[in-house]
Amino acid sequence: MLRKSTLILLLIALTLGGCSSKKRVVSKKPRVKTERTVIAKKPTTSQVEIPTDTPKTEIVTPPANATYKEVVQYYIQSYGTIAKEEMLQYGIPASITLAQGILESGAGRGDLTRRANNHFGIKCHKGWTGDTVYHDDDELQECFRKYSDPKYSFRDHSLFLTQRSRYQDLFKLRKDDYKGWAKGLKKAGYATDPKYPDKLISIIERYNLDAFDDAVLGNKANPMAVDETKIATHEVRKGDTLYNIARRFNLTVETLKEFNGLTSNTISIGQVLYLHPVKNN
Repeated sequence: MLRKSTLILLLIALTLGGCSSKKRVVSKKPRVKTERTVIAKKPTTSQVEIPTDTPKTEIVTPPANATYKEVVQYYIQSYGTIAKEEMLQYGIPASITLAQGILESGAGRGDLTRRANNHFGIKCHKGWTGDTVYHDDDELQECFRKYSDPKYSFRDHSLFLTQRSRYQDLFKLRKDDYKGWAKGLKKAGYATDPKYPDKLISIIERYNLDAFDDAVLGNKANPMAVDETKIATHEVRKGDTLYNIARRFNLTVETLKEFNGLTSNTISIGQVLYLHPVKNN
C-alpha cells in the first residue's frame, strides 16, 4: 500500500515538473505601417494671366449721338494697340482680332461686353474658375466669362486660338493674310454663320484694319507705325531667368532670345528685354 502511494506521488511530481518546464510563448502581432496618401489637386484654369503692373485700359467713349461708323472708329482707337500687342506675342493678325471684336461685341456696345468686358463671346467652358455672367445666346442663360478689364478678354481670345488644336492650321498662314484667317476661322468651327468670313473681311477693308498688321510686320510705310513708347519690355530683376520670364509672358526661351539677339541664356539685373520682335532701323 505504501509502495502504491509512493508511486502515485512520484507520478504527480513528474507531471507538475513537466508542465512548469514548458516555456510560455507570446505571439506578437506584426506592426502595420500606415502611409499617408496625399491627393494632389489638379490645377484649374483661372483668370487670364497678364502682368499685374500693366495700366488699366483707357476706353474712349463715343458721344451719345455718334453714328455706327464713328462708334467703330472709337472702338479701334481704344483697342488697336492691344490688338497689335497680341499679334506681337501670339501671331494672330491684329486686323482679325479687331474685326472679331467689332463684330462679336457690337463695337463695344453689346450687353455681354458692357456687363462682363467680354468682347469675343467666350463661354465659361470646363475648368474656368474666374468670374462669370449669364447671358442668352444659343440657349437661355448660358455661362460666359467675365473680365475685370477688356485687355484680359483680348488675351483670352489669343489663348483660346493658340491652345486649341483645331485652330493650329491658321498659324501656318501668312500673318498679313487676313482673308485666309477669316475663312480658316469659319472652317475650324469658330462660328456657324456661313457669312462670318465675309463679314470679317468687310469690316477689315472698310476700316483699313490691315494697316495694323503692316505696322507690326513693318511691311509698309504708314502713319500707324508701332509706337516705340509702348513697346512691351521687361527689366531683369534679382532671381529672374530666361525660363521664368518667357513663361510669365507666354513665350518660349528661344523666342525670347531671338527677340533680343541673345546667343546664350545669360542675363543681368537691370537688363531690358523686348517681349516681341523689334524692327532694326
